[in-house]
Amino acid sequence: MIVKHTSDVPAEPQEKPGFSKMTARFLLTADAGCPRYALRLMEFAPGGCTSYHRHREEHEMYILEGEGVCVGEGKETPVKAGDAVYTAPCEFHQMKNTGDGVMRMICTVPLFAGKDGKTTTPCEE
Repeated sequence: MIVKHTSDVPAEPQEKPGFSKMTARFLLTADAGCPRYALRLMEFAPGGCTSYHRHREEHEMYILEGEGVCVGEGKETPVKAGDAVYTAPCEFHQMKNTGDGVMRMICTVPLFAGKDGKTTTPCEE
């Protein structure tokens, strides 16, 4: 069994192109011994966002705190604390914090062979 507290896992700034004002806490990953899924806590400052991107891993996300929008397929869908979001493999998506406070969300991805849960696998172009 693996037990961690979020305060024991450092918030790592996500500085990939298109990402802004957001950090990730990689709570449970392959590095911790997880064989199939990674659990991450994403924290967005006001105005923070991911890029509009896609990858082979599906996402299951749960908004813990705050409010924002999930962008996909040409539309923005409002999300708030208590909402769950599913993004299919290779589906374009983006998360944006549109509120005045921090938006926190749990984000899970499957662990593909050779992946650690911190990075994702590009879709074939």
